[in-house]
Amino acid sequence: MMLPNDKKLCSATLPSDVLSNLPENVLDDILIRMPLRDVVRTSILSKKWRYNWCRLPELTLDQTLWDTTNQSVPFVTRFTDIIYHLLALHVGPITKFILSDIANLGNYSKIDNLVLFLSRNGIQHLVLQFPKDKPYKLPSSFFTCLQMRHLNLHYCSIQPLSTFKGFSELVSLELYEVTISSEMLGSLISHSLLLEKLVLQISSILNYIQIDAPKLKSFDFTGNINILSLGKAPFLVKLSLVNTAATLKAGKHLSKYFEFCPALEHLHLDYSSLQFLAAGSDDIAAKLSSPLNSLKCLCLSEICLDESVELSFALCLIRSSPYLQDIQMKIDHSALDKLVVPVSVDVVNEIPSSFSDVTLDHLRSVKLEGITGTKTEIEFIKLLLSKSPVLVRMLIQQKIANVSAETRLKELHPGDLDLLSMRLVILNLMKFKAFSDVPLNLLRTVNVIDTTGRKPEMMLIKLLLAKPLMLVRMVDRNECGCRKFIWLYIGPVE
Repeated sequence: MMLPNDKKLCSATLPSDVLSNLPENVLDDILIRMPLRDVVRTSILSKKWRYNWCRLPELTLDQTLWDTTNQSVPFVTRFTDIIYHLLALHVGPITKFILSDIANLGNYSKIDNLVLFLSRNGIQHLVLQFPKDKPYKLPSSFFTCLQMRHLNLHYCSIQPLSTFKGFSELVSLELYEVTISSEMLGSLISHSLLLEKLVLQISSILNYIQIDAPKLKSFDFTGNINILSLGKAPFLVKLSLVNTAATLKAGKHLSKYFEFCPALEHLHLDYSSLQFLAAGSDDIAAKLSSPLNSLKCLCLSEICLDESVELSFALCLIRSSPYLQDIQMKIDHSALDKLVVPVSVDVVNEIPSSFSDVTLDHLRSVKLEGITGTKTEIEFIKLLLSKSPVLVRMLIQQKIANVSAETRLKELHPGDLDLLSMRLVILNLMKFKAFSDVPLNLLRTVNVIDTTGRKPEMMLIKLLLAKPLMLVRMVDRNECGCRKFIWLYIGPVE
C-alpha cells in the first residue's frame, strides 16, 4: 500500500536514529525512568550511547537492581563492582540517589566512599535504607551536603561534629529508627526554615522537641518522647501523632495545644497520643480555646469510647471542628484492661445535651471499626446521626472475635454476635423512633454485607428505603459474598 505524499515526505526527512538525536535533557529524562541495569545496557548500542548513563543525575540501587545482576556472584562482589564503575565513570552532578536492600553487605567502608562522592557532586535528594540489625553510622562527609533538599534515612546513626547546624535548604526530612540526640534533632529542625514535610518514627526515648517550622505542611510522629511542643506552624495541614508511651506530658495545656496550627485539615491521634496530650490537663474542656476551623478529617485509632479521657477528648475535638467532613475511628477495648477511668452512666446520658448547640453541618462520611455495641458507642452513633444533616455514608464494622466480657455482650448467645452492631443500632433507634426527625436526603448508595435475612436486618433495610429521597442503588450480599438482590430506586417509598 502506498503512503500518502505527506507521510513519504515526513519519513524521508526523519533521521535514521531518532532517539540519538534527541536533546540531552530529553534523553536523560527517558533514561531516568528506566531500571538502572537497563540504562547501563544501552551503552552497547553504539559509541554515541556508550557513556550516556554516566551523566544521569538520578540513580537508584535497590532490590530491582540486585535481582537482575548475576546471582552466582556473591552480593558483596556485585555491589563493589557497581560502586567502582559508578565512582570511576560517572560525570556531572548526582542530584538524587537511592540505596536500599543491602542486608547481605558485610562492610560499610565502601558506602563511606560513596557518600563522600555524593557530597562532592551536588546531592539534593538522598535515600539510605539499612537493615535493622546493622545500622549505619553516617560519615563526616555526609554533613557537608549543604544543598540537601530531601533526606530519607532508615536505621542510621547521626553523630555530627559540633560545628554542624543543619541543612538550610531542606524541604523534606524522614527519619525512621535513627539514633540521634534530642538536641541534634531539634537543631536540625529549627535550622530547616524551608521544611515542608517531617516524618519521625523513632522508638528510642527522646527528651524534648520543639517544632518551629514556618513552612511545615505535614508532620508524622511515631515514638517515645517526654515533651513534644508544637510551636508556630501556620501552614501545617496534616498532623499525625502516634505515641507508644502513654504516661508522658505534652508540655502545654490541651486546650491550647493546637492554637498555632490554624490551617490544620487532617488530624490523626491514637490511644497513647490522647493520653499523652491529656496528661498535662486536670480537666478536658468541652471545646478547645482555639477552634479547628480548617479541620476536615479526624482519625482516632486504637481508642476506647468507654474510657473517660478518650471519650471526653473525642467529643472535645468534634465540638471544636465546625467544618468537619470525615470521621474515622478504630475502637480498641483492650484499654479497659488498663488503669483507666471508665465512663459513668451519667456521662453517657449527658452526651446529647452536651451537643445541644452543636450541629455537624458539613459531616458527610463516618467510619467506625471494632464496635461491640456498648451503650456509649450506641449513644455516640445516635449523636452523629442526629447532628449530621448532610451525612452521606456511615460504615459500622463490628468486632466479633475476642469480645470483652466487660461489655453488654456477655449475656448474648454466641450465635447472635454476627451483625451485632447493626442489630443494636436498629433495636435502640427504631424502638424509640430516633429516626423520626433524622433526614437522609442525600443518601445515594447503600452496600449491605453478610446479611442473613433476619427481622432486624429487614427493619434496617426498610428504614433506609423509607428515609432517603435520592437513593439510586442498594446492594445486599449474603454471608458467602454473593449478591442476593439489587434494587434501583428513585423517589420516596410509601
